[in-house]
Amino acid sequence: MKNILRPALVVFLVLTLLTGVAYPLLVTGVAQLLFPAQAAGSLMLRDGKPVGSALIGQNFADSGHFWGRPSATTPMAYNASNSGGSNLGPLNPALGQAVQARVAALRALDPGNSAPVPVDLVTASASGLDPHISPAAARYQTARVARARGLPPARVQALVEQHTEAPLLGLLGEPRVNVLGLNLALEALR
Repeated sequence: MKNILRPALVVFLVLTLLTGVAYPLLVTGVAQLLFPAQAAGSLMLRDGKPVGSALIGQNFADSGHFWGRPSATTPMAYNASNSGGSNLGPLNPALGQAVQARVAALRALDPGNSAPVPVDLVTASASGLDPHISPAAARYQTARVARARGLPPARVQALVEQHTEAPLLGLLGEPRVNVLGLNLALEALR
């Protein structure tokens, strides 16, 4: 029994040290060396203090900020520890009702806006944490944000254009606007 147990225990300890300690330290060190911002969580700063991550959406509710996609996380919106979608399919009546309620809420909060509501403002992403909206969704909100902040709409629209990210390599994905980055730029105008 001792002849079997000792080698097994040695292999277990060696593999634990290699895969549980050495490998994670190596990968973390390489990531911090080559990609320091991403390895630190893609943090966004205001006055040198972290206010969020560029990779996780946040809940902005007041009319002076741009709003992101709805979050399907529970028990609260934008709960990064409980990422997940609603899993409601396109034919599910509950999804249709939720979208209609969100459209009605957007119309009620900005009654003068008769433009079509962009789909990403009324549907949650698969993770429930999407930090981006489409440029169309940002443009839809420009007049409301400008009014609430007492800014010229052209100035707010210029910020939207400055914060619109192109598709990766010009091919992969769609143009997008990081909501937290845009709202931080709005805060800097004060």
